[in-house]
Formats: sequence, structure tokens, C-alpha cells
Amino acid sequence: MKIRMTSIPVLDPIKAYKVYTEILGFQELMYDPKERLAIIVSAEAPTETAIILEPSDNEISSTYRSALYAAKIPVMTFSTDDLKEEYIRLTNLDIRFIKTPTAVSWGWEAIFDDGCGNYLQLIQEVES
Repeated sequence: MKIRMTSIPVLDPIKAYKVYTEILGFQELMYDPKERLAIIVSAEAPTETAIILEPSDNEISSTYRSALYAAKIPVMTFSTDDLKEEYIRLTNLDIRFIKTPTAVSWGWEAIFDDGCGNYLQLIQEVES
């Protein structure tokens, strides 16, 4: 089995679509603003796992998203080949990091606010 699609609960799928495509660099797989439906894929791996930017306007989703955000727990982890370069790029685009690039035993990690109600972790794995 492979993971084909997952979701991120967001406050506003239309705003999230713009952030994730125009700032973070993902590509549209499907976008229907009338239905508040946005599905994106990695520009680097467009045939791999897709992400639904899911409206969190129901009680279960809203509670889950809010609790993760309040605890500063990332809802998802993305990877990059050069975390420091990506940190500079995103910072210049006004993305707010709550954890700057930090060395860990397996590489580098950082955590940022997507501006849509979530924290996301960004990692760079380093071969040992």
C-alpha cells in the first residue's frame, strides 16, 4: 500500500490554497473555490501523495486543529534538501517560524505557522 491522499484541516481552504501554492510552492491537483475544495501536490513529486486542504468548520476537525495549534504541534511534516535555504526563502515571504532551523541527531528541523491555523514541520535529513 501507498499513501495517496491525506488532509490538513484549515480555517479557510481558499486562503490556504493561495498560501500553499503561491508561497510554499505546491501545485494544484484540483481546485473548486465554489465547493471550498483544494487538493495540492508537491511540485517536486506531483504523482505522489496529495493533500486536501480540508475546511475545519465542523466540531471534530475544529477541535483537533485547535488543540494541535494550541500545543504548538505540527499537523504535518514536509522535507527539503536545503532547510536553511528554504527557511530564508519563506522568512522573506513573511512566513513566521516558531522554531528556527535546529540541528537534531538525524539532520535539521524547523516549525512554521502556515497562517491558516496550523503549524508545519520542515525537515532536512542528513545521511550519516
